[in-house]
Amino acid sequence: MLEARLEQAMLLKKVVDAIKDLVQDCNFDCNDSGIALQAMDNSHVALVSMMFKADAFSPYRCDRNIALGVNLVSLTKVLRAAQNDDVLTLKAEDAPDSLNLLLESVEADRISEYDLKLMDIDQEHLGIPETEYAATIQMPSAEFKRICTDLMAMSESVTIEANKDGIKFAANGDIGNGSVTLRSHSNVDKPAQNVDIELTEPVTLTFSLKYLVNFCKAQPLSERVRISLSSEVPLLVEYLLSNDKNSGHLRFYLAPKIGDEE
Repeated sequence: MLEARLEQAMLLKKVVDAIKDLVQDCNFDCNDSGIALQAMDNSHVALVSMMFKADAFSPYRCDRNIALGVNLVSLTKVLRAAQNDDVLTLKAEDAPDSLNLLLESVEADRISEYDLKLMDIDQEHLGIPETEYAATIQMPSAEFKRICTDLMAMSESVTIEANKDGIKFAANGDIGNGSVTLRSHSNVDKPAQNVDIELTEPVTLTFSLKYLVNFCKAQPLSERVRISLSSEVPLLVEYLLSNDKNSGHLRFYLAPKIGDEE
């Protein structure tokens, strides 16, 4: 059986809120290393990959591999009941037809219990190859969200150019064009504000802003975001769960626009 206790119920709520507009039905794949999710959006342009490591839970028990087929809209409705400081315990039998969610207030004066019906989802698991990226940018997640949102007012697409001078986000649209350039900088007093750029070769790619703005819904998870680029491979946008690499990650992959699509 599965039993996983999460000190911060809001963590799962933030993850589900971040992906529910991209993916409606998906499997939570549970094994002894944690709870994982992998799913493509309906248009097969974006891929979502999440890993809640066993270390994120206390205690964590998973006796055998279990796939929990969940409708994320339904899960969102249940998680709306979670208060900021609630503790969440997930339970499921070995051949489950429902997922049990137990919400407890820190003072233990309120306990809410829900059974969410599971679905049988036939989902292909894609092997994501390890990629050596030409450019990796780590920056404040709020800044990335602001850039994507502001440029979407100009265009449906953004061209991201990384070179030795920094990283440039540029949009050209019917009403005009706009760009934002960031250079590497470090703030000793506020390291969360750092912009770190690792570059092995310059890279320029164009992406759909609609998807990037969607990815930015994960911004409440972490103060920082990591963006990785290479020619002819999908963009990677990665958020750590609660600023902690031991808890796990939420990753989004987005295919670049090519040729006439731009």
